[in-house]
Formats: sequence, C-alpha cells, structure tokens
Amino acid sequence: MSQALDTPPAASARPEPPETDLAALAARHGLTVSGARPPLGAYVRQLWGRRHFILAFSQAKLTAQYSKAKLGQLWQVATPLLNAAVYFFIFGLLLGARKGIPSDVYVPFLVTGVFVFTFTQSSVLAGVRAVSGNLGLVRALHFPRASLPISFALQQLQQLLFSMIVLVVIMIGFRSYPDASWLLVVPALALQFVFNTGLALIFARMGSKTPDLAQLMPFVLRTWMYASGVMFSIPAMLEDKNVPAWLADVLQWNPAAVYMDLVRFALIDQYDSSYLPPHVWAFALGWAVLAGVVGFVYFWKAEERYGRG
Repeated sequence: MSQALDTPPAASARPEPPETDLAALAARHGLTVSGARPPLGAYVRQLWGRRHFILAFSQAKLTAQYSKAKLGQLWQVATPLLNAAVYFFIFGLLLGARKGIPSDVYVPFLVTGVFVFTFTQSSVLAGVRAVSGNLGLVRALHFPRASLPISFALQQLQQLLFSMIVLVVIMIGFRSYPDASWLLVVPALALQFVFNTGLALIFARMGSKTPDLAQLMPFVLRTWMYASGVMFSIPAMLEDKNVPAWLADVLQWNPAAVYMDLVRFALIDQYDSSYLPPHVWAFALGWAVLAGVVGFVYFWKAEERYGRG
C-alpha cells in the first residue's frame, strides 16, 4: 500500500486592495484619456503632421462642391461675378454708390470688393459647419479637430485664386495693367487668410454646440458686407454726412474693409493711397495676428469636447 504524500497547501494569494485613484491606475499602465486635449505645442506639431491631410481634404471639398452642376468648377468664378453684376445694377446705377470713384474704376473696384469679401464670408460660413457638419469623421477618427476649419479656409483661398484669373482679365480690360504693385496682393491675401482661418476656428467651436448659428450667420455677414464698403467708398459716402469721427474710423478700420482696400490699391492703378486709411498695413497685420492667435487657442481649449453629444 503506497504511502500518501502530504503536500503543503498552496499559499492563498492575498488580494491587492482596489485602486481608488483611477488616474493613478491609468498612468501606471500607460493609459491616456481618448481624445484628450494635448498641450498647445504638441497640438501644433500634430497639425503640422496632418498638413497633407488638410491640403487633400480642402482640394477634395473644392472638387465636390460643384460636382453635380453642369458647369462644374466654373461656378467658382460665375457666382461672385453674378453677385457683382447685381450690385452694379442696384448700387452703381440705381442708388449712385459710385460717388467719389471714377466711372472707369468702379467696375474693377466693385468686383475686387465682392471677390475679397466673399473669401471672408465663405470661410466663416464653412467654419460654422466645420465640426457639426462632419460629426461622422470627428467621431470615427482621431486627429486634431482644428484640421477641419483650417482646411475649409484653405478651400476658400483656392477658390479665390481661381477667381483671381478673371479679376486680372477685368483689370486689364479697364486699363489697370500688371506692374510691381500687383505683388502686394500676396501679403494682403496671406494676412487675410490668417484672419479668415482665425474666424473659422472661432465659429467652428461655436457652431459645434449651436447648430442654429449656421442659420443666423448669413444675416450677420450681409450686414457686415454693407458696412464694409464693398459697393461704395466709405470716405466718399461719409464726406457730407453728419457722422461721428469714431464711427467713420470703425467702418474704415474694420478688417473686411482693410483687406479690400489693400487688394484694390495693389491692382487698380487709379485707386491710390488717398483712398486708404492711415496705418492700413499695421491694421491688416494686427487683425490677422489677433484673429489667428485668439481663434486657434479658443478652438484648442475645447478640443476634447468636439463630437461628444
């Protein structure tokens, strides 16, 4: 009869006390919150790493915008031109908004104003829907959300550059020929692009929580357009009006008017520096830096909340 071997009982494992600090537990195992807001410097580096996506996304949106129209991409130019034709008939012919502007300058003056203001207007409207209109993409993929409003602003810049081809033809047709001053368009539009991107970022955050903002913004932007001198010269219209000096300054120094004035000054020979407010380049730079920095930081602050409920 075999002798049974007595084996010592296995030592019972003592259970570890439950971890009460979930943040410490996650850190101990190298876990991070999904979609958490990174530091500002890291966020900028992430955006730079997605630069190819931003460019490709903007080009895809630009191509798809008029894909169902028979004229296709021609509407990028036809739409602002038709708007300019309507404004010329209403304001130029019926209401006499050409005051202070030579008759042979008014058409390029008007078309330039419409094209440049449309750049800002379209960037803001696209920014309002940048997050709320792409919730499927936001919830499915992890990427810096600022990529969306930036790509929409870049899309509007590309659309403006297409329109500039027609604008050049109009300038030449009204005897404003290319010269060195035309190079000023580059810094003017670059500053406006930074300004527009800042606005797109601001309204993207606001629109992500308030979708009804998209219905309100066309009225706000239309008011802004009428107050910015798209169809008339602000100094000429206020010359014999009993308007406070501060109001005239506000109208002339508002960013939409500043960027329009700079592009007009660069392209139109007869639109000389007498039409420009003082320190116009300083204001253009200031508006771009203010909107760009404030808009970027304001959008980044809510990075972890986009697409959640």
